[in-house]
Amino acid sequence: MPNVTKDITIEEVQKIVQDASAWKVVNGLLEKGLISVYEHLNEHYKPKRENFLFLNPIYKDEVHLKLILDKYETKPHYQNLILTYLHLFQTGKVVSQSDLLKKSLSTPAQLKYLVEKEIFTVKKLEVDRVQFDIVDVLVENVLSDLQQEAYEKVIVSFAVNKPVLLKGITGSGKTHIYFKLIEDAIRDGKQALYLLPEIALTTQIIQKLRSVFGDRIGIYHSRFSNQERVELWRKVQAGEFDVVIGSRSALLLPFKTLGIIIVDEEHDASYKQQDPAPRYHARDAAIYLAHLMKASILLGTATPSVESYYNCKQNKYDLVELNVRYGAATLPQTTLVDIKYEMAGKTFIKGMFSVALIAAIQQSIENKKQVILFQNRRGYAPFLQCDMCGWVPQCKNCDVSLTYHKATDQLHCHYCNARSPLLNVCLACGNSKIQARSFGTEKIEEEIHRIFPNARVQRFDWDSLKVKNKYIETIRQFEKREIDILVGTQMVVKGLDFEHVQLVGVLSADRLLSYPDFRVNERAFQLLEQVSGRAGRKDDRGQVLIQLFNTQHPILASLMKHDYDGFFAKEIQYRKEFLYPPFVRLIQISLKHKDPLTLKAAAAKLFDDLQDLPKTVFFGPAEPAISRIKNYYIQEILLKTNGDATHLRELKKRLKQQIGLLNATNKFTTVFVSVNVDP
Repeated sequence: MPNVTKDITIEEVQKIVQDASAWKVVNGLLEKGLISVYEHLNEHYKPKRENFLFLNPIYKDEVHLKLILDKYETKPHYQNLILTYLHLFQTGKVVSQSDLLKKSLSTPAQLKYLVEKEIFTVKKLEVDRVQFDIVDVLVENVLSDLQQEAYEKVIVSFAVNKPVLLKGITGSGKTHIYFKLIEDAIRDGKQALYLLPEIALTTQIIQKLRSVFGDRIGIYHSRFSNQERVELWRKVQAGEFDVVIGSRSALLLPFKTLGIIIVDEEHDASYKQQDPAPRYHARDAAIYLAHLMKASILLGTATPSVESYYNCKQNKYDLVELNVRYGAATLPQTTLVDIKYEMAGKTFIKGMFSVALIAAIQQSIENKKQVILFQNRRGYAPFLQCDMCGWVPQCKNCDVSLTYHKATDQLHCHYCNARSPLLNVCLACGNSKIQARSFGTEKIEEEIHRIFPNARVQRFDWDSLKVKNKYIETIRQFEKREIDILVGTQMVVKGLDFEHVQLVGVLSADRLLSYPDFRVNERAFQLLEQVSGRAGRKDDRGQVLIQLFNTQHPILASLMKHDYDGFFAKEIQYRKEFLYPPFVRLIQISLKHKDPLTLKAAAAKLFDDLQDLPKTVFFGPAEPAISRIKNYYIQEILLKTNGDATHLRELKKRLKQQIGLLNATNKFTTVFVSVNVDP
């Protein structure tokens, strides 16, 4: 038998056996000892290189420099290039070719001529993909008396290695305390990790951090390319950054000397990774990482999660409070607008704006103040509907209605990203009257342009920010008051700090109050309270108008008084009575398959096989609210358990065992099963 030494890849095996499941063939050969397998990692990272210019050393002598400048006196474009280079060189940094051409307003051909004359030499050097302007003057971070008092309480808790929840009302200046704690860590030779739930928030915080700490700050979030992430990973590993700011994935960076973790807006649902695995909660993972690295950890928010506040009540965390806005600013006045009343009086403009809201927008613009309008729906119309039979266009891949986007003049699915042409005829009854129902940020932007034609209006949602770094530019424009009215989803109401916002309008709060989730009251209170916190952060008292049908909802009384403790007292009682976190742990098992009958049989089998687990209550299997996504049908099983750590380890072991047995059954090998702890 000939000695075969050529290596082949799995892809080549697939071509040979003409089967996508080549691993089955490979595993069979492995078991018989006929082949061996090894893995090889290919390095895809390539450093970014740019052309940099260096003046011929001879011209560092003033005599020779004067000679060359005199030589080109009749050719000012060449003289301009040399003088511009000297000016840039004086700033203390190496001069790049792109910077020199930009500053001197010269052409590449003109520069090439000077290179050929050996006045300049060109070298390719590695550069960072993520760059900032150099900070020349640092700002001192000064605490007020109340902030200093809160800071000292935090330090006392850190001394006994306890996590701290800093509960400060919106605009109380929690960021100043964060910066002081970061200063302490850097002084002790440690690194600091600053977590934020949304990458849109990083822009403002980065500017503030760099004004205080200079250039040793790294950023890490999902909008970066893989090449940019590799660069940052290596710099963190080498200890080149004192502070790293980022979203949840920044937790996974290779810190060497981590001294403090700050989890800002700790209540935010964006900290929970939903899909794909690992389905971790960044706040909880941060607490464990701090424990492993013997670092301090601070959770900051104006509206704590029920679990974190309960942990304070149970003395697992220490609580530090800031109940006064920074600079003596006052909390905004919150007003509820009853949509039922407005509609009965036919004063509800375009089904979106009450008379009170339009008047308040007009007043703010006249006062040279800014406005934020919040609607947690992107697109133009959340769905279309036939006037005759009520038919609604559905996604062909998912069990959801399609959203109309006017910018593309198409129907979009927000789950699988499928697009369909706009329909003018009902596919159920043939009627030609298909109307847009409800409204999203795109429609609000259009109507605001129409009502206030002289106002500068901008939209702030994922659809308008798909261009890389567009969110940075939008925030910069709003800060510089180049935008009068900002229309956005929840991205715009989380932790952003704008000095001149006088009015915040919530166009439709009912959806926030009626979502089918046990956390609906908590999320609605947090979001609406955070919304109100964007108004009146500096001078005049702000105003918040909340439009809704259900003006009698139980959380509204606490919301109007900015009373988190009153809200918590009611909510924790509900959680205890109906056995929801923090009194139990929830585990959600999701099963997916393209055949609904196979899926139901698999879900029923797994449900039956788990019934003998102790200290655990089971619910399901059942279809979720959206029962099909990307042509995969979904069934869910929910577990409630209140066992100790030992029980949870056994439960984890048993779940893995039963899921493995299910997938080992021939009929169910293609059923995808995922487990989400604390969904």
